[in-house]
Amino acid sequence: MTGTTGQWALLAYRMPRQPSTLRITIWRKLDRLGVARLGDGLVALPADARTREQLEWIAEEIGEMGGTSTFWLAAPGSQGQEQAIAAEMRRARAAEYQAVILQARSAAQARPGERARTAKRLQAELRRIARRDYFPPAERDEARLAVRALAEESAAVKEEPR
Repeated sequence: MTGTTGQWALLAYRMPRQPSTLRITIWRKLDRLGVARLGDGLVALPADARTREQLEWIAEEIGEMGGTSTFWLAAPGSQGQEQAIAAEMRRARAAEYQAVILQARSAAQARPGERARTAKRLQAELRRIARRDYFPPAERDEARLAVRALAEESAAVKEEPR
């Protein structure tokens, strides 16, 4: 992050307790976006056109499900607060990338067909993680390299004559 605080999109929401599937649906959608959870029913994302639109859609959906929500644009009170939120988001993505690295390394020992399938699945997983990776950790490059190596190894095995 740079030396100044940036604008963040915040969504404060409340969902009915029952049925719980509605709360879980919203929670999963927010999780796929990679939100920072600032408190019970309060989430944040760095504000840009895409994140604003996505949170506004979820806010509408919450209303349609019988809940209430308020969408805000705000700036953290200090650079330290913003850095703490960014660090939390970076740690969450680092854990996801680490899981990809472990799966790619484990799949390197598998049969060729399974390696190829795993490489494709992990490439798709990297794309999903990238969509919510606002503060890329060092593990991102390592995960990309591990998946690329697995894919290249799978391709090389296919090309070998029998």
